[in-house]
Amino acid sequence: MTHPRLDELVARLRAARVAGDVNSPSREQLRLHRELAEACPAFTPNLLELARLLRLDDDPPPELTGEAMQGELQRVLEQAVVASNRSAPALVELAYVLDTFNDSPPEVEALFEEGAQKALKTLEHAWAGLISFWSSKRTPDSLRKALQLGKTAEGLFPESELIGHELRFARELAVTDGLLPPEKP
Repeated sequence: MTHPRLDELVARLRAARVAGDVNSPSREQLRLHRELAEACPAFTPNLLELARLLRLDDDPPPELTGEAMQGELQRVLEQAVVASNRSAPALVELAYVLDTFNDSPPEVEALFEEGAQKALKTLEHAWAGLISFWSSKRTPDSLRKALQLGKTAEGLFPESELIGHELRFARELAVTDGLLPPEKP
């Protein structure tokens, strides 16, 4: 059997999404998500959506109530953690499920902490990219936006060399363009 192409996976995910309500999954919707998870167990967007729908399912079939449903939910999220290389969303979702259904086992705190650290690292890089992007546009408005975001980013990431570098560049451009007064030596 050949692996489905990305466009096929996305089409199947869309089909599963429209087969039910986002807040009240249908049997057909869950079936389609499960089949997609079987066809491609590393397609993380589907795994996370399947897990969310399993949590929202108020009327599971009799064979999937209680522990069976919790077991499936935990397996799907553990699979999402592995398939996503321990992405922040997958870690946080697994932590919530373990916390809710397993009475806060010790690993929950570590999962939340790892998810938060990965999310912060992504935020740091995204903000540095925005500061760089706005600086390179070099308009008065874009430089003001870069400086404003830089101030916020510097507050959250005071030790970040990446943020510091981009913010220094934005400030130099703002001084050169007359938006900021020259710094005193």
